[in-house]
Amino acid sequence: MRGLVSRGPALDAREEQPDLETDWRPYPQERPSHMPAQRQGMNRTDLRELHNIAHFANLPSILTHGILSHNRARKRNPTSIANQEVQEIRHSKSVPGGRPLHDYANLYISARNAMLYKVLGLPESPPPSHITVGVLSVNTKVLDLPSVVITDRNAAASLSLFLPSPSGLEKLDKAMIFARYWTDEDPIVEMNKRESMMAEVLIPDQVNPSFIEGLHVCCEEAKLAASGMGLGIPVKVSRHLFFNDVGRSHD
Repeated sequence: MRGLVSRGPALDAREEQPDLETDWRPYPQERPSHMPAQRQGMNRTDLRELHNIAHFANLPSILTHGILSHNRARKRNPTSIANQEVQEIRHSKSVPGGRPLHDYANLYISARNAMLYKVLGLPESPPPSHITVGVLSVNTKVLDLPSVVITDRNAAASLSLFLPSPSGLEKLDKAMIFARYWTDEDPIVEMNKRESMMAEVLIPDQVNPSFIEGLHVCCEEAKLAASGMGLGIPVKVSRHLFFNDVGRSHD
């Protein structure tokens, strides 16, 4: 899929695995307000991991069969956390020069985005799904798999840019993707921020379980619930990822 650089229709690999209990890179902080709003590309060293938002009920299957594309997963009747309206858009959209979006397993560059916010049930406190939804940590080596595609925003967005992996990382707006908030007084700017923070990595068919390194959860209660499932992977409380920072903590 070399040379793939297209917008959709309108509408150094690591050799060592991180210790998930101690070796977690802090999420990049939002650019200070006094700095110029210039686009800053991304490279491999900016990424410690990739993310997949998952319901706890699906974790045993995921850890056995992998993170599956929509078309493969539906045969297993998983517990869905998807937005049906967005799924209808994805159903009708394809990667330019590639396959339908629903033939790809999708990961986020960062799961701290509007999708996770909505799935958790925020701004309720505690959010209704805080002990049933987690974020899987996926090794960035998947970026080197054949026919992997990177998008600069939510792949369902009308202005999504489809790029070859891993070289497409340099086209992403790092400051935007890792911003603390997507809200803005200007609704057009807010939409761009929201979509950009949901930049994706699309892997044909499935992500093999061997690439899954651990599970992020929002709080100690969620960690207790996940640890009791006997998943065989490290479970880490990551409050910032789940919008559970100091001042709005729910446990």
